[in-house]
Amino acid sequence: MRDAAVAERAGWCDWHKGPSGTAVLVDVIEQGSGPGAGVYACAPCREQRRLRPYGEQS
Repeated sequence: MRDAAVAERAGWCDWHKGPSGTAVLVDVIEQGSGPGAGVYACAPCREQRRLRPYGEQS
């Protein structure tokens, strides 16, 4: 069930608050209790805000 939620969430851009076919994970919000949350951004929002995909961050 969690994998389906992640896949569905990846089609949403948290920056412009809309659907996107290019959204990728750019940040993870850690929580002390319960599951964390991912933040996704589409290609135009990543370029405009200079965001990098989470896997490419150091």
